[in-house]
Amino acid sequence: MLDRDGFRPNVGIILLNQKNQVFWGKRIRTHSWQFPQGGIDRGETPEQAMYRELHEEVGLQPEHVRIIARTRDWLRYEVPDRYIRRDARGHYKGQKQIWYLLQLMGQDWNLNLRATNHPEFDAWRWNDYWVPLDVVVEFKRGVYEMALTELARFLPRHDHRNRYLRSGMRGRDHDNDGTDPAPGAGFELPPGATFEPDPQSGLKPPQEDKHAP
Repeated sequence: MLDRDGFRPNVGIILLNQKNQVFWGKRIRTHSWQFPQGGIDRGETPEQAMYRELHEEVGLQPEHVRIIARTRDWLRYEVPDRYIRRDARGHYKGQKQIWYLLQLMGQDWNLNLRATNHPEFDAWRWNDYWVPLDVVVEFKRGVYEMALTELARFLPRHDHRNRYLRSGMRGRDHDNDGTDPAPGAGFELPPGATFEPDPQSGLKPPQEDKHAP
């Protein structure tokens, strides 16, 4: 389903935990990381599509999350021709997205990357809100920055100052004693997930065409 300009309606999901960290997923069989997202089917509202994609991609139900905010308007990105099926070139241009900011009300173990027979991710982690855009496929980076910037003012308020100071002190102590934290410390992995401590390691362009209609 394309609009008259050649853009497919789509939703993007920024899922927060209680520390205002975001769900960051590694696309299956690639080294690129991204937020959950997916197309809006004919007859669906953006909110209905968001809940459907939330379940299909990360296994969560509506009762596991709370909607905090959404972007006011569509955010668009164009997909380069090399990522578009030949039969779609000329009329498919890219995606237009409504982005949702969600609060996880459940637990880490409610997340399930194998909720369907067609998983989108094979690993995940909690990441700081301002995700590293250099591990996002290049043509999506502008939209990610716009969505994160627009929704940042709706982040739940926490007393970060002391936590960040303590975190910084621990980081310096850690550098001095030469020890490394245990892999995966601080969060639990859902069924079907693996832990990859550095999402920037082995960065390669995505191999799959997931963007054609």
